[in-house]
Parts: sequence; C-alpha cells; structure tokens
Amino acid sequence: MVQQYQSPVRVYKQPFELIMAAYARRFPKCPLIPVFVDSEILSQSESKDGSVVVTERRCTIDVEAPRLLKRIAGVEYLYFIQKNTLNRRDRTLRIEVHNETFSSRVIVRECCSYTVHPENEDWTCFEQTASLDIKSFFGFESTAEKIAMKQYAGSIKKGKEIIEYHLRELEEEGVTHIPRWMAPVEGGLLSAVPVSGAADGLPGKDLANPTELLTSSNDDKLDADYIRRYLGDLTPLQESCLIRLRQWLQETHKGKIPKDQHVLRFLKARDFNMDKAREFLCQSLTWRKQHQVDFLLDTWERPQLLQDYYTGGWHHHDRDGRPLYVLRLGQMDTKGLVRALGEEVLLRQVLSINEEGLKRCEENTRLFGRPIRCWTCLVDLEGLNMRHLWRPGVKALLRIIEVVEANYPETLGRLLILRAPRVFPVLWTLVSPLIDENTRKKFLVYAGRDYQGPGGLVDYIDREIIPDFLGGDCLCDVPEGGAVPKSLYRTAEELENEENCLLTDSIYKSASIFKGAPYEVLIEITEASSVITWDFDVCKGDVLFNIYHSKRAPQPQKKDSLGAHGIASLGAANAQLIDKNWVLGKDYSMVEKALTCREGESVQGSHVTRWPGFYILQWRFHSSAASAASSLPRVDDVLATLQVSSHKCKIMYYTEVLGSHDFRGSMTSLESCQSGFSQLSAATTSSSRSCASSTVSR
Repeated sequence: MVQQYQSPVRVYKQPFELIMAAYARRFPKCPLIPVFVDSEILSQSESKDGSVVVTERRCTIDVEAPRLLKRIAGVEYLYFIQKNTLNRRDRTLRIEVHNETFSSRVIVRECCSYTVHPENEDWTCFEQTASLDIKSFFGFESTAEKIAMKQYAGSIKKGKEIIEYHLRELEEEGVTHIPRWMAPVEGGLLSAVPVSGAADGLPGKDLANPTELLTSSNDDKLDADYIRRYLGDLTPLQESCLIRLRQWLQETHKGKIPKDQHVLRFLKARDFNMDKAREFLCQSLTWRKQHQVDFLLDTWERPQLLQDYYTGGWHHHDRDGRPLYVLRLGQMDTKGLVRALGEEVLLRQVLSINEEGLKRCEENTRLFGRPIRCWTCLVDLEGLNMRHLWRPGVKALLRIIEVVEANYPETLGRLLILRAPRVFPVLWTLVSPLIDENTRKKFLVYAGRDYQGPGGLVDYIDREIIPDFLGGDCLCDVPEGGAVPKSLYRTAEELENEENCLLTDSIYKSASIFKGAPYEVLIEITEASSVITWDFDVCKGDVLFNIYHSKRAPQPQKKDSLGAHGIASLGAANAQLIDKNWVLGKDYSMVEKALTCREGESVQGSHVTRWPGFYILQWRFHSSAASAASSLPRVDDVLATLQVSSHKCKIMYYTEVLGSHDFRGSMTSLESCQSGFSQLSAATTSSSRSCASSTVSR
C-alpha cells in the first residue's frame, strides 16, 4: 500500500532570497538533523544567463532502526538522490528526492517547493508532498513502514525549525536583506545568491515517512497558520490527510464543499484513515444533498407545539468556550411529542439543533480566538421515570441517534448527565449500543445532587451561568415542558400517511377490527425468555386483547365460502392465523389473560416468552353482549358488519421483540413500563398485571 503525505502551505515572512541563503547552510551536513550524516555533489549545471541552477547530490541517512533489522538488510546507511532546481528569475526552488538504496524493494518519492507568496512578494511559501511504497523488505514490510512513517513525521516539523535557526544566524551576522537576482549586464551576472547555496534540498528528512506526490491547485491550499488558528494542533500526517481529502472533494464532489472543520470531524471519527473517512463523508454529503439539510435553518419553521413542549435550548457556553445545550429530558413528554408531531418533525428538530451547533462553534472560534469544534450538552434527568421507557419513544430516539451519529461525528465534546434516577441504567442499556465508543467516553453521570460538589458542574461551567433550575442564578430560557394534551395527538391515518423523508418508515401501524374478523399479528420467537412488548391505542370501539402460542407455524386461512359466492369476506382483509380446526389447549394455548380495552385507552405491556415458537397477538371486536367463544366468523356477523359501521374498531399499535441476552437483569423495570402522560384507565392497570403474570412463567 502506498503511504501518502501532503503538507499544508507553510509561510515564512521573509523574502525568497533570504530563505535561500538560510537553506544553503544546511549542506553539506546539518548538526540539527542527526540522521542526516553527509552529502556530496554529483553534478551541477547552470543556464547561460545564470538564472537556473540544477544541482544533484547524494545524501547519506542514518535511519533509526533496530540493529537486527539493519543487519538483516545488510546496510548501515541509506542513500538518497536529491535534485534541486533553483529558478532565480521566477524565484522558485523545486526539490525532488528518491531513494537509491533498496530501490527495487522500496520506492520513496519526495517533492518540495519554495515559492513567492501569491499575495505578498516579500514572503515565501513552502510545500511538500511525498510517497512511500514498500513492495518487499525481507518479510519486515510492516515494521519498515512504521519506522519510516514515524521518523518522517518527526522530521517534517524539524525542517521549518532549521530554516528559522539559520535565519537567526544570518540576522546575528547582520544579513537581513539580499537583493533579488537581475538579468546579466554586458556579460556579467548580477546574481544575488551564490551557486553553492542554490542547490540544496531537504535530505535531512529521512525516508522515514514518505507519502505520495500530489499536486494541488491554488484554491485548495491550506496555510499552516490557518490550521493552527481554526482547526487546532494536528500532526503532520493529520494535516496531510485533511489536505488530501479536501483536495479530493474539490476534484470530484459536484455539490457544496463542506467546511474544513466538518471534514476534520469525519477524519477524527475514523482515526484519520483516509479511505474510511472518505466513504463516511461521501455518504453524509449524499444524505445532506438528498434532504436539503444545508438549507434547514433557513427554511424550516418549528411548530408551536415544539416551542411549547420541547424542553431544550442553547444556554451560553462552558469553560472551554464550547456552546452549551441544555435538555430537561425528565420534563419532556416523549410519547406526547411523538404522537402529536411524528418522528419526522422530531428528527428535523434534532437536526436543526446540530446545524445550529455547527454555526455556534464557528462563531465561538472567532470570538475566543481558538478552535471550537464541538459543544457541551447538559441533560437534566429530574423527573425521568418508566414512562420515558415507552418503547416506541425509545425506538424513535434510537433511530434519531443513528442519523446524528452518521452525519454529525465528533460534535459532542462533553455530555453532563445530572440527577440521574434509578431507572437511568435501563435507558442507558437501550441507547448505548448505538452510540460511538469515543462519544460514550465523553459522558459524565451525576446521581442525586452529586453535581453540586467538587468535580461537579462548576468544573465545566462558570458558576454565574448555572441554570436556575439546578440551583444557579442564571435564568435558562428553556420551556417547562409537561404533558402534551391528547387532543393534539394525530390520528392513526395521519401518522401512517406521514411523508417520512428522513426516516424510512413510521413506527405505528393502524388496523381495523370487524365483528367476527379479529386482527392478528404473528411473531416468531427463536429463543426462550425473549420479550414481546406492545403499545396500542384504541381509537374507535372496544377490543379484547389476547396472546396465543403455537409450536407450529400458522397459515393464513383461505378464502371462505362467502368469498366463493362473490360476497366480500372481512376475514380475508384481516388474514386469520389461527386455523379453524385448531383446538385451544391442544394446537395452541393462551399465554395471557384476555384484556378488555375501551375506546380512547392507551395500553402498554410486555410478555416474557417461556418457549420458542409462534406467538399471535390478537385484537377482537368487543361488545357489551357476551362474546361468542368461537373465533370463526358467522354469516350473521359478517352481514351485520357490512351494513353497520358501528361494528368496527380501530387501533394504532406498535410491537417489538427484545432479545433476552440484551435485557436480562432489567426486565422488572421494562415490564412495568407505562405512559405516565396517558390518561390510563383500569385497562392499563390490567395490562400491567398481565405483564407481572408473565414474569411468573419465566
């Protein structure tokens, strides 16, 4: 594999001729570069007018490698050929280096250039590209590559230090200006720089870290000072990755080029692996273009419901200058927001927060004069209880986390979780698998009032901006939250027909239940002790809810005799899974007591499976009259259903299966999960008892 390197543009605030005089002092040897043992001139030529001087020399390098490796390779020193081309007229120096030793096994290429700064002719720019390709090296290819990369990285910064050292020497000697080269006059040459100093390259850079030669256009170059000021301290190889990825985007990407800070985040998220970061970034750029995320802050208007009930907002900054986002999760009605707005709106809210965070990071970078690449999030869990473990809400949260992790990496600098209750470990068990490991390391959790003591909140946030609801004196402009009125909930049809642009599908499904034609959902369980969870709302009519188990796979019933005579069968609309010839207690069994659910009720519960096999969740039409024991539709029932619209129920439901290996040890909490914001009746309490009875069967 070819290892590549490209430097940013390093600027010397001295004219080209003075830099050349300092550069000439590096030869024939440089004590400041211990590995650069010596050099000898092989050839030197000059143009007729003296404007161009070409010097070729052999450089001797003592690579810091294990003694054993040197003995196996049979060499003490490595030799490189360096060709320097000085153009005094154009004020440029081009340096080309390749290896002479092991040239059949290892290919090293390096190209450096000194040029005049495009905006200030009294400044000098330096750029460097390199490549290393180890084809074979006595079975030690990986070791040799690591040694080379390490030494080369160490020598890159050394180059600028050496130039600056020799510039100080010249200043001490009284040399602060060297006139520019002038064209020859009457056979004489008015050359400002002696030939002996014009040919020297950068042999002091060991073969240790070469990378591939790359050329870049003027508009994609990054200045080293800009990188330090706006992006932070990066190693030479990290700088190289950033420049090469940025250059690749400019050459291949047709859309909007992301800012350097954003590109750097994707590199950091993939540990500066170029190939992985490029793939990661391209997927995100495609997603941003597809959903017009770049215009989200300008085009999206937050619904009033969000402004009233979404308990989060920006609040000053932390001690490091990072924007601070406060989220009072314990006061948020997650179920109410999902039911009233849908996942799509909540996701857009979260994306707008992230987009605003990127914008605030840029503003704080300018404000504080140092790179601010991420933000701090303070999450207050006061009020968090089992209602927040409402499974559809958790499912929506997990899907939102997936989108954020895929498109906003390395944006969270620190997450302060305050007043964590006992139920928090259960929520953490559900959420943490989808959070990147590096992100999880940034979480700090405080239970009770631990955040008020040493090592608490004041270590990260100035005391004068601690929010009032945490005992501080600063007013925090975050909504109080509370229960979203059920009158604002969207109907089953609205949620089901919601246009999910950013998400692939909706959490909820709706179903109609007719008299004599129950609605059934088949769930296959392969591992005992798995957990079936459900959450449903009865939108119209009353229903009976049952759970059955069968060891054999049910087959949807074929069209009945009514259908054969041209009469529409409601049983065909709701495919019946329980065969009419099955006998209860023999072919299938009831695993939970039947539950009567009234119109307008919200029901949640879970069942811990005792056996593998097939489980059937069944909702049946329920009337005040005693229901028939048989599950088969009668002719009278079907005809009545066709004529009387009141013989129809409607539910909106959600089901999920949880693997026992993921949730063992926390099932008691999960089984008692109910929505505290719903106006639950005795039916929900009965559902809770149903869950408890399931626990016994474990």
